[in-house]
Amino acid sequence: MNVLFHPDAELELNAAIDYYEAIENGLGYDFSLEIISAIGRVIDFPKAWLIIEGDIRRALVKRFPYGILYAEDQGLIYIIAVMHLHRDPEYWKHRI
Repeated sequence: MNVLFHPDAELELNAAIDYYEAIENGLGYDFSLEIISAIGRVIDFPKAWLIIEGDIRRALVKRFPYGILYAEDQGLIYIIAVMHLHRDPEYWKHRI
């Protein structure tokens, strides 16, 4: 299964990695590993996660307050947002 990031989701991911790395050396790396792990779970079980709107689902990231918002279609996982769970829950809707 292929994975494609919305450009803004990729920016969010990089900003979060930088943020955690600034807090503690290596924490950004740990965050990126958790994101990769969550994406792996999405690839393995794309329909297992909570639908939050339409065909958009949210997979939670372990250890960090983040969720991955994605849609799955014909073998493609399209990541719409790498969302901090305490942020405005509807900020990403213009991306779909």
